[in-house]
Amino acid sequence: MGFEETLTAYLGEDEVQDLNKRCDFEFTRLKNELNFCRDHRHAEASIDSQGDVDFKDDRNRIIHNQYCHRCDWMFSELTMAASNMADYISLRVKQLVHLHFNSSMPRFLSCLFQCFKDDQEQLMNKGLMLIQYVVMNAIALRKILKKYDKVHESSSGMNFKSKLQAKRLDIMQSPWLIESLAFCINLNGSDSLIPDEIFGPLSFGLNLTGDGSMITLVLLGSEKVDCSLICPICLDLVFQPYALSCGHMFCKSCACLAADVLIIDGPKCASPEAKCPVCRERGVYDNSVCMSELGLLLQRR
Repeated sequence: MGFEETLTAYLGEDEVQDLNKRCDFEFTRLKNELNFCRDHRHAEASIDSQGDVDFKDDRNRIIHNQYCHRCDWMFSELTMAASNMADYISLRVKQLVHLHFNSSMPRFLSCLFQCFKDDQEQLMNKGLMLIQYVVMNAIALRKILKKYDKVHESSSGMNFKSKLQAKRLDIMQSPWLIESLAFCINLNGSDSLIPDEIFGPLSFGLNLTGDGSMITLVLLGSEKVDCSLICPICLDLVFQPYALSCGHMFCKSCACLAADVLIIDGPKCASPEAKCPVCRERGVYDNSVCMSELGLLLQRR
């Protein structure tokens, strides 16, 4: 099954449709827009070869490696969708982590209208749905940008991907994705291979051997996303991990030491001028993420 068919089947699932305020990259519509540009370019080349280049509307004229009036609007749309997606993922994972660490009563109430199924199973399913949501949209974005570069014979698509990463809007590099992976492993009790009729195999696992400690997500049986669990400061396995908004992860004590704040206050109390010890970027402590699920996972292992 091709990706577009897989995506269509995935978006048609009742559970996915019930996700509140979710945002998606509109893969099919954007692909059709790019196909139009490709076909128009071929028609234009055919006309040029016949010596007839009279175009009534220059807005539809496509010039290789230059601005395309038909397609380049999609970059602002993709930026907005990526921003909304990042906010959505952080909110939903925060809610799941809160339920996991909260008392049994709120967890029971959250599952009261779910046919009284086991609350842990419900939380597990919600976590997996969020991971699938991230993966499907990440693949859709990658395919859209690759197709843009192929149609327009440029590197604007891949450059845009780099800009998203610089703005910390790449959901595959979000610390909340790592939190959701740790959340699922904690609830499942072991590293897992999750089969799904539509989505295919979703493989994730934890490797704590030697110096290569990392958490891994395998996308649709092919591509891998790895996250190192070694603190860049103490060079040991992260303890009480915190991820700064730039994406770099540290022990809580190491992050506080680097930001010159007390451990009891936490990294979020750091000065706006405090820099990440790795990338030297300022203002990355305010929105730092306490990786509670990852910390629990490492304690258990």
